[in-house]
This record gives sequence, structure tokens and C-alpha cells, in this order.
Amino acid sequence: MTRRAKPAAPASTGYRRARAPEWIVRAMAMLAGIALFVALWEIVARQGGRIPAPGAVWNAAVTIFSDPFYSKGPNDQGIGWNVLSSLKRVGIGFGLAAAVGIPLGFMIGRFKFLSDMSAPIIAMLKPVSPLAWLPIGLLLFKAANPAAIYVIFVCSLWPMIVNTAVGVRQIPQDYLNVARVLNLSEWKVFTTILFPAVLPYMITGVRLSIGVAWLVIVAAEMLTGGVGIGFWVWDEWNNLKVEHIIIAIFTIGIVGLLLEQALVLLARRFSYS
Repeated sequence: MTRRAKPAAPASTGYRRARAPEWIVRAMAMLAGIALFVALWEIVARQGGRIPAPGAVWNAAVTIFSDPFYSKGPNDQGIGWNVLSSLKRVGIGFGLAAAVGIPLGFMIGRFKFLSDMSAPIIAMLKPVSPLAWLPIGLLLFKAANPAAIYVIFVCSLWPMIVNTAVGVRQIPQDYLNVARVLNLSEWKVFTTILFPAVLPYMITGVRLSIGVAWLVIVAAEMLTGGVGIGFWVWDEWNNLKVEHIIIAIFTIGIVGLLLEQALVLLARRFSYS
């Protein structure tokens, strides 16, 4: 029986197709997306509409950010002061919401009676529009600044409560049974079982809440006035400076992105396993 000779392997040419690193591919994709967005924007602006062209917005941005912290009175301040004022309100309202919402979420997830008692209230109040809370804030505090903080507090509360409670409910019952057999205190159960297991859900709730808080403050400031990026947008609209409004839109988006990324880095820094 004759054996067939195996075909010879093709000779290596010594050339291997180089593959670009993943980060370069991602960067090129993002740049292509930005270029496409700017091109479409330019086309729309040239159709004779009221939207200013990218070049006009860029020139206005150079002027605005050349001195972002000027101050010519309480109602005439640079965009930097307005952003900082908004961030201050967000920080206070968000911090209060975290101080109340996270412990409340733990209790709701831990005790079924509390969960059943709070479920209809959360389901009814969670979908309420943020601006619907503003008149209540003005009625309670008689001033625009605390009313805006109150709206942030209420609207940031629900994601933290819901996500924390869901995380507690996802803990295997066997873990809690072992804790009961070992006669662990409620504090020991919290520190050794609940907190490590719930942390990813809690971080998700915090990330959602900070996004909600930043969205809410812009809308609230448009109605309450004062110093803040929302008021700045409304003031520029009254002055018919559309270029400045577009600059504010990009500024709001960038600040919101930075806030979320800061929380992502914080979550990685304090990961609990």
C-alpha cells in the first residue's frame, strides 16, 4: 500500500499583517464619529437655518473660556462661576440623598415588611417629573437655592434606594442562614455579608443618581434664576446668543461625563470583594 506524500507547507514569506492596537482603533472610531457630527452640523447650519455653524461656536467658545471666572455683579459672571455654583448645589443635594437613600435601601432590602410598606410609595413617586417637585421646594423653603437643592435630593433618592435594596435581595439566603446559626449581630451581618455583596449595586445607584442630579439642576436653575449653568443658558436665550447656548450644552455634557467617570474610578479604587 503506497502512502501519499503530504503536500508541502507553503513557504513562509516572512510577512505578517500587522494589526493596529485596540486603543488606536477605538480612537479612530471616536474621531470619525466626531468628524461626521461636525460635518452634519455644518450642513444643517448652511441650509439657512438659525443654528450657528461650528466655526462661529468655536470662536465664541474661545472668547468665553479666555476669561471663565470674571465677575461683574451677581447676575453677570463667567461660565466657570456658573458651573461651580451648579456643582455646589448638586454636591449638597446628592450628598443628602446618599446619606438617606443608601441606608434606607439596606433596610428595605433586609426587612420584607419595610419592603412591602415602601413599595407603593416608591412606585408612585419615582416617575414624577423633577420640575413637579420645584413648587413644593419653593413652598417649604421660600428661596430658590434651597428649593433647587431639595429637588436634587428628592430626584437622586430613588436610584440609590432601589438599587441598594435590589442588591440586598440578591444575597443568597444560605449566607444569612449561616449568620443566624452563628448568632452574628446585625452590624456583623452588615459588615461581613451585606456590604461586600451590595457594593456593586450601590455604586450603580450612585452613578445613576449623579446623572439625574446634574440633569435636574440645569432645569431647576432655568426656573429659579440666580447663578448657575441653567440660569446662564436661560439668560443667553433671552439675549438671543444661540452660540453661547450650544457652548453651554457641550459644557453640561462634558461636566456630566467627568462626574460619571470620577465615580467609576472611585468604584475601582474602593472595590470590595
